[in-house]
Amino acid sequence: MAAPDPRVGRLKRRPEFLAVAGTRRKHVAPGLILQVRRHDERQRPAPGEPPIRLGLRQRPAPGEPPIRLGLTASRKVGNAVVRNRARRRLREAARQILTAHAAPGHDFVLVARAATAERPWTELVGDLIAALKRLGLWRDVSKGDASRNEVNGGPNAVTSNGGTGNGSGGGEVGA
Repeated sequence: MAAPDPRVGRLKRRPEFLAVAGTRRKHVAPGLILQVRRHDERQRPAPGEPPIRLGLRQRPAPGEPPIRLGLTASRKVGNAVVRNRARRRLREAARQILTAHAAPGHDFVLVARAATAERPWTELVGDLIAALKRLGLWRDVSKGDASRNEVNGGPNAVTSNGGTGNGSGGGEVGA
């Protein structure tokens, strides 16, 4: 398992999720819902500092990750196994796409839908890319970072030897 990317923080508390949902800035796709909010010091002021009331600085605080991510899947998605699978797929899509292409200084919440767990990987990634472009948060990376842009090697993608590529066995070894 890879170490978490230091450029991506996590949204953990309910008020953080509600703040993102409260902006009502979202894109709905068949495989996911992407909600977005710009960083704001009022949500996380520095220790000992009163919240900023009038300032509209829209940059993350020093030492704070440029992107924060929250994942959620309600019981409408399915039972616990299906919800966990949907969250794992969204986490991997975010790792591949958001870290390389999302505009910094934003909080993102990926909401799983009923189709998330079974949607083909390329279409799920395409949903996330379309959402970023639609919300105006897509940024292109240089050609030198082409190795980071591989979207076909996600979880449950079929490898050339017939395995799933997710370490769960399958496929022939040494063929």
